[in-house]
Amino acid sequence: MPRAAGGQDMTVSSMVADETALPARRRLTGAPVHVGVIMDGNGRWAAQRGLPRIEGHRHGLAALRETVRTALEFGLDYLTVYSFSMENWNRPVQEVADLMALLKRFIRNDLNELHMSGVKVKVIGARANLKADIRALLDEAEDRTKANSRLTLIVAFNYGSRQEIAAAARALAEEVAAGLIKASEIDETLFARHLDTAGIPDPDLIIRTSGEQRLSNFLMWQAAYSEFVFLPMHWPDFDRQAFSAALAEFSARERRFGGVTGQYRNGKLLAGAAKT
Repeated sequence: MPRAAGGQDMTVSSMVADETALPARRRLTGAPVHVGVIMDGNGRWAAQRGLPRIEGHRHGLAALRETVRTALEFGLDYLTVYSFSMENWNRPVQEVADLMALLKRFIRNDLNELHMSGVKVKVIGARANLKADIRALLDEAEDRTKANSRLTLIVAFNYGSRQEIAAAARALAEEVAAGLIKASEIDETLFARHLDTAGIPDPDLIIRTSGEQRLSNFLMWQAAYSEFVFLPMHWPDFDRQAFSAALAEFSARERRFGGVTGQYRNGKLLAGAAKT
């Protein structure tokens, strides 16, 4: 278990309370393994300040940087951020162009820091209809960081959960038609292997900013037993303190996965506890 400078054992709650604590080198007791974040409210943040929407997105990018650093500090294994949905293409043309420019800037300017910090970048979502320069940047980010293991940063870009689920269903149907599997063999485990997140544990916690309380087509299959924290602040105001508080709230919750009190601890069925 991680310890503070004085040798005291540290948990999520105690580290949140102790701002002098040293950064964690491994996951703290009670911390989630995987956190998903719906980064909402950039435009409203800018509008409240009489600024163009692009300024909200620029400040949102700064919040993302701090979020990744905080995830490293608390020893999370996976962080998934909803950066651009399939529905976001419906936004004004100039705003979409600005968002693509920010993506390029983030990869060009931040990839080295991510790599040096031990962050592995994985991008989920459709790529076939993306411009060649965007695809090349996404490929570069994944290829350069593929050997890292301290934190996996999953970027949901041009992503939609319904589309992901439909694609998995099509792939399984094609395998059945080709005689590779039988329809009777399809279960939750096999289906999950055909999702973009194959091999990645489901998110324990999903955080959404800006006061909205919905998934908006984000990890709908994977979020079946996720805990949710909805925050009233807009994304550009999300900082280490807000992230820390969300993690502390998660650590105080009891997750039962459809069972009863006392069957599970830290998301795992206790030895000798019968499933319901």
